[in-house]
Amino acid sequence: MNRILIIPLVFLFACQESTESSVVKTTPYKVELPSNFPPMNSPSDNLLTVEGVELGRKLFYDTELDQSSGQNFSCGSCHLPEQAFSSPRIFKSHSVMSLTNLAWQETFLWKGMIDGSVEDVIRFELEEFFKIDADAVIEKYGGELKTLYGDETFSQTHLVRPLAQFVRTIVSADSKFDRFVRNEEKLSPLEKKGMELFFDEKGDCFHCHGSFLFMDNNFHNTGLDSAITSENRGRYDITGKASDMGKYKTPSLRNIALTAPYMHDGRFSSLEEVVNFYSEGVHFTELTDPMMNHEGGILLNEQEKKAIIAFLHTLTDKKWETGK
Repeated sequence: MNRILIIPLVFLFACQESTESSVVKTTPYKVELPSNFPPMNSPSDNLLTVEGVELGRKLFYDTELDQSSGQNFSCGSCHLPEQAFSSPRIFKSHSVMSLTNLAWQETFLWKGMIDGSVEDVIRFELEEFFKIDADAVIEKYGGELKTLYGDETFSQTHLVRPLAQFVRTIVSADSKFDRFVRNEEKLSPLEKKGMELFFDEKGDCFHCHGSFLFMDNNFHNTGLDSAITSENRGRYDITGKASDMGKYKTPSLRNIALTAPYMHDGRFSSLEEVVNFYSEGVHFTELTDPMMNHEGGILLNEQEKKAIIAFLHTLTDKKWETGK
């Protein structure tokens, strides 16, 4: 009688042990956001975890992802912390956009080639830029992937998710301007004058750069060129719409002092050149965005230019300036 009872008990304990070994145990990762930032949305199938973010960090700096160029690039080779995760590099006539605050964006790259989530643009980069050998990377990180996902059969998606988690933690929200908004710091008279110009019709920057991201998640032809050629058609190359000729994504102005060169093709090397262009260099054509309604430019005097540049420097987050 006793012998009959022992068998199911042993079987029960064995089942419990097997079930527990496949349970995924991860630690939620919380991003602290200041009051002037909205909540961060993460997809339900890729919520931030300490383990996921750490694996994403390793993948971000792993040169073995690169199977295309022969130069052993990693994500971190072109997205440098000290440049707010942008780069001085120019690739295929395009500058490298910053990765800061990507969690609040839904359209990616200068022409908006990718719509969707951070996961979507990372999948594109792995497939098209790195041409990743997913099986080799999965083999290298098999133990950590098992910690995150249990005994699943791993695919490239399991590499995309931790990378996306890490990128979502690249948040810039503690510039001098942010501290000013939170009544923690004061602006200098010159910085304050620049802020007033920035958010006034005189400077007219706020129409495209007025949100907490200092961008509008949209596309504009800002009159960079007097004529459209096959080299500068911008978003038209994606949509085929004539109205999108010469339009490029509005870049965030957060950390703008760190992210030279400027414009989609890196044609300007300094903020002074950028401000001079918007002051008196705009080409106003039938394709130029109507918001650029100052034919030729906004015509700033030298003191006003200095003030706007001083304000732009208040958008620098010191942690990215030091690469920490």
